This record gives sequence, structure tokens and C-alpha cells, in this order.
Amino acid sequence: MAIPGTEHGAEVGIHVSLSAEKLGDFLGFPITNTLITSWVVILILASIAFFTYKRIAMVPGRFQTLLEWFLGGMFDYVAEVLESHALARRFFPLIITIFLFIFVANWLVFLPIVGSIGIYRGDEFVSILRSVMTDLNVPLALAIISFLVVEVTGVAMLGAVKYGGKFIVNPLRSPIGFAVGLVELIGEIVRIVSLSFRLFGNILAGKVLILVALFFMPYFLPVPLFAFEMFIGFLQAAIFALLTLFFLKLAVMPHGEDAH
Repeated sequence: MAIPGTEHGAEVGIHVSLSAEKLGDFLGFPITNTLITSWVVILILASIAFFTYKRIAMVPGRFQTLLEWFLGGMFDYVAEVLESHALARRFFPLIITIFLFIFVANWLVFLPIVGSIGIYRGDEFVSILRSVMTDLNVPLALAIISFLVVEVTGVAMLGAVKYGGKFIVNPLRSPIGFAVGLVELIGEIVRIVSLSFRLFGNILAGKVLILVALFFMPYFLPVPLFAFEMFIGFLQAAIFALLTLFFLKLAVMPHGEDAH
């Protein structure tokens, strides 16, 4: 994406690129601007974790108290949904990592360096940093990870036969049950599409909306839109993490308890 402005003295309009821009290659692997931004997000999260760990004390300060309150509340909620502290300890790192990665990636794009630092290829300006979630590969990868964790957990907790019984029903014994199981199986696979495109579509739409606002009303409209998109960035991170949590809950439930 490019914010409208001038390039080499020529006036340009709104330009939206659905695919990530390639900046170069490393050992045969393409390096895109969304990949670089992902590394920046990981570096930020790793740095916060490292320095927070170094400052942990027996008598917590304000920041540590706030952090413990936030993480403790999140852990209690995960344990309540899964109805097991043992399962919560197993899956809480995944849930909180998904949330933090998406959240930081969505908020990072509001820094001035994103979209303003780049290189010229002829008359085209290519930004070095770009919103991670506007590259469909990233939401799709997260959705696949979520899907695989849910399915493997269901098989591990219930057994392959019992878990598969949720979807594969003998049509001669129960034609309705067979149809319902088939629909649930299709819905299970479609989760990959729904999770990835929900995140990708909402973030991309927000960025396009901001670009349009910057182009037509650059001094007034973007401010409330920036605040709204920051809220949307947080909301989408929470939705993705919570859906993964709820899918995990459904996966470990024995067949016949779904209604409960």
C-alpha cells in the first residue's frame, strides 16, 4: 500500500497492492516487506519478554503488578472455558502468543516509519515495512496452525476413533447423523478459510479506508479513523485468539456434549 502523495515530482493517487512487495532474495527465498515486518514484531515481543523477565522481583512494582493481573486474568478465563487448569497451562502460551502477535502487528503499522521508509524501483515507491495481516499468507498460516492444533488435540484427548465419530457416522444406522457429521466435517475444514479471510479482510479494509481518508480529507477525517482502526486491530487479535480457544474446547468435548 502507498499513501498518496508525490513521487519524483509527479502527482499520484491511491495505490493498493493486495500482495506483499518483494524486496529481494536470501538463499533463494523471497524477502517481502511483510516478512520484514513480521521479524520486527517478533523482535519487539522477544525484547519485551527478555527485559520483563530480567526485572521480575519478589515484591512486584506497578508494571509487574499490572502484567500479572492481565496474564492472571487471561489464564483464569482460559481455564474457565476449558474447565481444566491442566489444559489451560498447556494451551495458554499458544492463545496468548497468537493474541500478542496479531495485536502488536496490527498496532505497529500506526508508527510513522511504516509506509514512509522504502526504496524506489523506477517511479514506483516500495515500502520496507507493511501491515503484516494485509498479506494473506500470514493470516492463512496462523489459521492453519490453529486448525492443526485443534485437530491434533481432539485426537490426542479423545482418541482417533472417538474424535472421528463426531464427523463419520454410518449412514445405514443414522442417515441424519451422517448428514450432520458431514456438515460438521466441512465446517471444520472451512474454519481455515473463515479465520484467515476474516482477519485479512478486516485489516485490509481498514487500511484502504485510511488511505482514502488521507487522500480526500487529510487534516480532519484520519484522526478518528486511526483511533477506530486501533480498536479494530485489538478486536481482531482477541477474536482470532478466542475462536482458537473455543475450537479447542469443542475438540476436547466428547461426542453428544456439544449442545451443552
